[in-house]
Amino acid sequence: MGTGEPRFGVLGPLVIEVDGRPVPPPGSAVVRGLLGVLLLAGRRPLTTEQLIELVWADRADRTGRGSVQAAVSRLRDWLGRLPGDTPPVEYDGAGYRLVVPAEAVDLGRFRARVRSAASADDPSVRCELLESALDLRRGPVLADLDRAGSLVREADDGVRRAAVAFAEAAIAAGRPGSAVARVDALADEHPLDEELQASLIELLAIAGRPADALRRYQRVRERIIDEMGVEPGARVQRAYLTVLARDRDHGPGPLVETALPPPAQLPPAIADFTGREAHVLLLVRAIEQTATPVVISGMGGVGKTALAVHVGHRVAARFPDGQLYADLGAELAEPVNPARVLGGFLTALGIAGHAVPESLEERSALFRSLLAGRRVLVVLDNAATERQVRPLLPGSPGSAVIVTSRARLTGLESARSIELEVFGAREAIALLTRIAGPERVEAEPEAAAEIARLCAYVPLAVRIAGARLAGRRRWSLGHLAAILGDQHRRLDELSTGDLAVRAGFAVAYARLPAGTRTLFRRLGLLDVGEVADWVAAAMLDAPMEEAREHLETLVDARLLDVGGADPAGRPRYRFHDLLRLYARERCFDEEPEAWLAALTRAFSAWLALAERAAEQVPGPCYAAIHGTAPRWPLPAALTAAALHDPAAWFDAEWPALVAAVGQACDLGLDEFAWDLAGCLEKYFDVRVMTAEWQAVHERALRLCRSTGNRLGEAVLTRGLVELTTWTSASPSGTAMATLHERSRRLLAMFEELGEPRGMADALVNCAWALVAEGDPDEALAVAGRALELARDHDHLGGQARARHMMGVAYGQARADAAIEHLTHALQLARELGNPRFEATAMQFLGAAHCAAGRLDSGHDLLVTSLTMCHARGDRYAEAFSLLYLAKLYAALDDPRARPTAEAVLSVSRRYGMPHHLADALKVLGDLDLAAGRYASATLRLEESVQVWRSRGWTSFLAETLRSLGRAHAGTGDTAAAVRAWAEARTLFEELSDATGSAEVTALLEQAGANR
Repeated sequence: MGTGEPRFGVLGPLVIEVDGRPVPPPGSAVVRGLLGVLLLAGRRPLTTEQLIELVWADRADRTGRGSVQAAVSRLRDWLGRLPGDTPPVEYDGAGYRLVVPAEAVDLGRFRARVRSAASADDPSVRCELLESALDLRRGPVLADLDRAGSLVREADDGVRRAAVAFAEAAIAAGRPGSAVARVDALADEHPLDEELQASLIELLAIAGRPADALRRYQRVRERIIDEMGVEPGARVQRAYLTVLARDRDHGPGPLVETALPPPAQLPPAIADFTGREAHVLLLVRAIEQTATPVVISGMGGVGKTALAVHVGHRVAARFPDGQLYADLGAELAEPVNPARVLGGFLTALGIAGHAVPESLEERSALFRSLLAGRRVLVVLDNAATERQVRPLLPGSPGSAVIVTSRARLTGLESARSIELEVFGAREAIALLTRIAGPERVEAEPEAAAEIARLCAYVPLAVRIAGARLAGRRRWSLGHLAAILGDQHRRLDELSTGDLAVRAGFAVAYARLPAGTRTLFRRLGLLDVGEVADWVAAAMLDAPMEEAREHLETLVDARLLDVGGADPAGRPRYRFHDLLRLYARERCFDEEPEAWLAALTRAFSAWLALAERAAEQVPGPCYAAIHGTAPRWPLPAALTAAALHDPAAWFDAEWPALVAAVGQACDLGLDEFAWDLAGCLEKYFDVRVMTAEWQAVHERALRLCRSTGNRLGEAVLTRGLVELTTWTSASPSGTAMATLHERSRRLLAMFEELGEPRGMADALVNCAWALVAEGDPDEALAVAGRALELARDHDHLGGQARARHMMGVAYGQARADAAIEHLTHALQLARELGNPRFEATAMQFLGAAHCAAGRLDSGHDLLVTSLTMCHARGDRYAEAFSLLYLAKLYAALDDPRARPTAEAVLSVSRRYGMPHHLADALKVLGDLDLAAGRYASATLRLEESVQVWRSRGWTSFLAETLRSLGRAHAGTGDTAAAVRAWAEARTLFEELSDATGSAEVTALLEQAGANR
């Protein structure tokens, strides 16, 4: 989605768009109502009392200011999640208002056009401006909300006044016929609005339709007498006289002409039609306000015919001269000839059989002549091509046309296109409920949802599933869900009577060129949601240009959809699930020897790009170790475009890569599985996607262990050690003890494989564990060994990690030595071109400078690292920079300490960062202690102690226990304080920290003296 200004629509159901794409409205009815009334109010502030009356109308007496404030806060949160510029909700003392430009709301544009029309002298200009204003209306104001009464009435009144002015301008401009449809639609919605009804009667009379004008007058008169008990007012009576006067002026003859009954050819209304409310409203509005055809396109089974027939019945009364219907037979080997269709239409319109012309051109001309001045609805179902449709279109306004087609028919001049997608989950379940029965769905709601999902929310498939349940009353929904869950049987089961999902797909498939059928079959093999064109080229084993041509043919045939786009703007393609099953079925049947090779080429293409992209993602500095799986040769230009922003490439591609790993595991392709999983490692780390990282690594690891792939097992284990140490809870024991144990096993694996770079990585992990366990000298020795291995084998990242580790091991006690090694680590990170590790080294170097008393340089380093992390969206590293800034601010008694630590607390809880969480709680607990808030300090420090115990980091635990004892003492709980200090003294002694031990001993002695 882009970053443009949001646009809003209230002249109909509430709609929100950003960059032309719809955004779902707020889920809460109250928040939707609040947004609606603020949009209607425009720049006028609304007081709390006004908002209560407008939004909470039926329970205003039970609603207070707090409810309004809460709703406003929720609305601000929702607006803040919109892409692009967030429109603010302001409170200026007089009331609340939503600050959006008038042109960003359709009502604002409507009013601006009406004002322009009022100041225009030329009636033709007024007519065009008012017509364009009324074009903005999609239905009753805020039709999907049941509140905002007075503001809705005000906006509706403005629309009605504009319609009356439009009628007057159209008459003055000599174009009365152009206004009939719009005024007619509004008059039907407001049958007692005499001014509107009178305008319509005058329009009909002056447009040369006196019979229609008189019929309208009679209906209006009867309605007013029935409901109000009086005759129509003077305005309607004047309109009636206008009809009579024009009839006298235009000569004698009957006002109502005799004719054959108008045709009514629509198929029967669909009793269980469900959903599609927005599409229905859009179609009704398009039919009422335009004379251009409306094309409903979509894949087979998506419900195009059902929608067209439903809308046709809904608007039939607006077309008193008849409704024509024809199935154009796009699925037939020879679609229906339009000349044959016209022969039927002409006969239905009263032309005797012998008078119907022979040629297509003459039939089309006569058809247009018959429809001139009439109001007829034409429904052309299942069209194949634009050429088939063109002769069947009326030639003058007044009539309307609905066309359904699997093709988009983009070559149909002036047609308006509506693309129909599959149902949402709620619509699919609603249809299932109407067919199978509400009591069965209510008894098994989870099974109903699963049936809808397995039907891929395709309306035809859901209808078939419902029909099968309706015909088998003893079947439970769970039984049908289990049957459909077998993907090898699903298409067989989705068939009943003359309805079958597979049959509809087969028609479209058979029409494809041979090469396109091949690509369709092979794409169906993939388990991915969206696929790039270069993957299609690899599967087809063909040049990119050829693959793209086949992809676009599949899109035109509605057998493939265009999904998103990659960072370079290249389109991505996706299947609906049932189409994927059909394509896979065809591939296994038609290419039993070729399908595995096609899948392997797809995995090879992903691996070729993922390997290159991973090299440039600024994540951990582990050695890049890969396997023997083949790489598909990709065009140099494509590779360059993908690697322009490797992280953005992964943003688009990671779901496909995860699916590819899973599918490689299912097929036993261990080399592809572990190498693809390893390529995702740094990206998942930077994006803090811990759940995805763990799931994909563990799945590939199980395969490697089962096949004896020791290199894959080692590389994946290395990644999981990183993951489970820093961003998730340890499965057993403490995190740092687990790190030590796993790192030693990892070291042994790399030693067995003769992989010295992997050994260096494992040794650095061992050194981290040793520091945490309180043995910094041994950690220095182990890190030194890692540094030596990394130097000897050109592992620059290993050198950087080893230097970094040595700086950590020297710590605050030996700050100058720490600064020396951390400076080396920073230089190496810059040489690597790894900004993520550069920021990490800078963080620790900044902390070391602070420990050495160089506060200004330490602060600058931390702020610089924070800026780097924030720019990359690296939440983990950003939290670390904030954490050390909070510690520095706390030491300086700087008021920025608390909000900085609270920011760390929020991020660490959200992204599962236990080390940062425990450290932030310790900082906040110490700040509470300093402020004398002992109860709050106790709560924070107890949680910090609990997390540090799970981490197994002895020095941090000892320091936090010391603070916790002070908090307990502050609350008067001396016994708890003594327990905390006694444990802290034991830990300080284990760490050989004489200063810490002496301080806690003094506190214990003081507590004993006070007891």
